[in-house]
Amino acid sequence: MTRAFRIVPVVAPTRDVADLLSRHADLMRAETPAESCHAMDAEALFASGASIFAARMDTTILGIAAVKRLDAAHGEIKSMHTRSDARGLGVGAALLQRVVTEARALGLQRLSLETGSSDMFGPARRLYERHGFSCCGPFADYTHDPLSVFMTRRL
Repeated sequence: MTRAFRIVPVVAPTRDVADLLSRHADLMRAETPAESCHAMDAEALFASGASIFAARMDTTILGIAAVKRLDAAHGEIKSMHTRSDARGLGVGAALLQRVVTEARALGLQRLSLETGSSDMFGPARRLYERHGFSCCGPFADYTHDPLSVFMTRRL
């Protein structure tokens, strides 16, 4: 995969979007006990009112990310995932930039996320840090969990 990809809004859970979200949820459940896993399936993500974006190369989906409004000033990144064969192409960074842009357009002043604390999530945590996120305490309905890392940034 050497051609350019594009980031597009997703307004309905098409089969490929639902499949990628399912793969993401399966991976999260395999790595994290149920009580510490906060991945949303496609139905729940779309029902939440989140703004969802996909990275696509031609008709192939490479990655997905969403921003969900928590209140008038605070949003959460949800379902950030890049297919394993698309990693290293800048898909995650491009999706993250698009989600930050959307959060600003929604008038949000702060954007937060929850990710895992294990080594598997290290690349994700480093990506978020490179884009201005820093560790914080639990937010919204989350509670302290040693398997979770909470991160936030002002917009």
